Amino acid sequence: MSKIGKLPVTIPAGVTITTNAGEVVVKGPKGELKQSVNDNVKLEIKDGALTVTPANESKAAAAAHGLYRALIQNMVTGVTSGYSKTLIITGVGYRAEVQGKNLVMNLGYSSDFIAVIPEGLTVTADANGKVTIAGVDKQKVGEFSSQIRKLRMPEPYKGKGIRYEDEVIRRKVGKTGVK
Repeated sequence: MSKIGKLPVTIPAGVTITTNAGEVVVKGPKGELKQSVNDNVKLEIKDGALTVTPANESKAAAAAHGLYRALIQNMVTGVTSGYSKTLIITGVGYRAEVQGKNLVMNLGYSSDFIAVIPEGLTVTADANGKVTIAGVDKQKVGEFSSQIRKLRMPEPYKGKGIRYEDEVIRRKVGKTGVK
């Protein structure tokens, strides 16, 4: 039995969870999310909580047990409070701005990068180099922020590049510090 999987998912006020054949739909004040579920797990809603149990004793069912419980918990958190990630752009002349459905970034190359903002996400950029990506789906927020970060990874000598707000870059001394 999975440590995470055996915990029930509490359903807060204003959130409804419906389970159809092979699909879970979570509706809340911020939106609606859907997740397909395979037949290795059974879902049961009672007393304001959803419990996930493995359908059999197989290794695949044990693996899916904790996975689907965590995915459903992320969906409930997403439709109630949402998720956001903040990226910091550091470097001389590095900047980002939102133009309609596009995020336009100047990252020190000869041309600008244009990233199309996916459906369901909101992106804000300020003049200080902070880019905030917010949405109800944790996977979409994390995937889009990692794609933006990959465009210019932070380098260890001057710290230039795109980093997460809570990320710490280990700085190196360089050639002048060897004396």
